[in-house]
Amino acid sequence: MTDFRPRRSVLYMPSSNERALEKAKTLPCDGLILDLEDAVAPDAKESAREAACAAVASGDYGRRELTIRINGADTAWHADDMAAACAAGPDAIVVPKVDSADAVLALVEAMVAHRAPEHTKLWAMVETPYAMLHAEEIAAASERLTVLVMGTNDLVKELYAEHVPGRAPVLAGLSLALLAARATGKAIIDGVYNDVKDTEGFLAECAQGRQMGFDGKTLIHPGQVEGANEAFAPSEQAIETARGILEAWEGRTSHVVTHNGRLIEALHVESAERTLAIHEAIRSLQG
Repeated sequence: MTDFRPRRSVLYMPSSNERALEKAKTLPCDGLILDLEDAVAPDAKESAREAACAAVASGDYGRRELTIRINGADTAWHADDMAAACAAGPDAIVVPKVDSADAVLALVEAMVAHRAPEHTKLWAMVETPYAMLHAEEIAAASERLTVLVMGTNDLVKELYAEHVPGRAPVLAGLSLALLAARATGKAIIDGVYNDVKDTEGFLAECAQGRQMGFDGKTLIHPGQVEGANEAFAPSEQAIETARGILEAWEGRTSHVVTHNGRLIEALHVESAERTLAIHEAIRSLQG
């Protein structure tokens, strides 16, 4: 069963940028990905690694889920990144371009070898056609893997597709990854929206991701946090409806139960319970 830790807004922050790391302490995002990969130039990799590990050790980020994205297994920085991240002990280590169950197992073996704390989980980025077609194998490979992260930019590139409103070129891949996550009880976070000035487009994509079933969205700009938080949280109407369904179910006197004229079955009760669990988890995070 997927846990209900809120991951509505998971913000990438370049670990080479001291100001960004400082600002992240004040942002209302549910999670942070301290990035050592795409957002960091080659000559800044080592200093970024040190800064990310120091940030994890600082205890200055409150209840935010704190993760480190290391460089991929095919890079010269991967081994040192993995060793340092395991020693730092973030909530999770995020690894790009995870394409197979074997890759997951190798990463978990490395985490064990480096004595990563048990609370440090693995998040696998799935961002290639091959990963989409093997998403269930990837998600099921290890209990230490708890989250799939969509890498939609790379997926668009590898498909020779285009970024378009509605994301038709990647919907098949998104759906396969979602099916894999739900089949294996893992959380799954939607990919980024690139145009930070296009608020309308961003909110539309958040709504689409929520409707599809994603737990939240990865973000590239602090200005996107509020929109993602609202989009991926249960609405007041949804909360009210969920409470009404549970009250009707608990007070039932026959096999037929209705709420606001709609027939209620056990599956509706499970959905209502999940809605309220997410709502309570968000309230707890906000303190």
